Amino acid sequence: MLIGTMNHPARDLLAEIEWIAGLGLEFIDLTIEPPKAAVRQLDLPAIRAALKKYRLPVVGHTAYYLPIASPFESLRRAAVDELSRCLFAFAALGAQWMNLHPDHNVPMHDPAFVIERNLQSLRELSTVAHGCGVGLMIENLPGKFNTVAQLAPLLDPLPELGFHLDIGHANLLVEKNSTDELLSAFGSRLRHVHLHDNKGGNKDLHSPLGTGTLDLPHHIRSLQKSGYDGTITLEVFTSDWYYLAHSRDILRQLWSDTLSQH
Repeated sequence: MLIGTMNHPARDLLAEIEWIAGLGLEFIDLTIEPPKAAVRQLDLPAIRAALKKYRLPVVGHTAYYLPIASPFESLRRAAVDELSRCLFAFAALGAQWMNLHPDHNVPMHDPAFVIERNLQSLRELSTVAHGCGVGLMIENLPGKFNTVAQLAPLLDPLPELGFHLDIGHANLLVEKNSTDELLSAFGSRLRHVHLHDNKGGNKDLHSPLGTGTLDLPHHIRSLQKSGYDGTITLEVFTSDWYYLAHSRDILRQLWSDTLSQH
């Protein structure tokens, strides 16, 4: 298991890579989005050199607000083009996987339309991804794409897509955290995990581990029982690095303790 975190897209990316390595983390969940990490402004050779210097592998992350299901074809097309550029950038940086966020911001259209527009964009992006050797994975989102019933219409028709589990998201706008049901259905396709805490309800707090209502020992056991031993991003949004470092230590200890109980 490798522990990493995400760069802040409003800060200098090379400086972000340096502090992530300095915190003893083992990969970067590189989010390509404005204002300071837009794909068109990336200095790919400099980023590659920094990643090599600090020995940090890359997992690809993209902006959650790209309108890949927009009923305006020009906007949908532009979103696909932007994500295609991200794919080529991640390929150049050695990433094996890039995440995508399903789009549900489609007012006055029925669910079938939203699913079909998402699928249209996903199929187009899958062709690009295959060509550049980067896999695509779908992240669960609170509200419309956070249960097996909600995600299966996207994942079932496209078996080449991976699954990106966000355990914090699985705790929001649901009667019960959906992590276990998602792992049961899509665990064989799990490629990456996001972990952060919250207090349920509808507030996506991205809090440090141990400060919310997530049953962390249970979820770590569930990941290990599913056979997962890959990358876990601490998606903890804080201006104080202490809380991220503390979350890192909690995760490492929990993972080790749970393994020893098997």
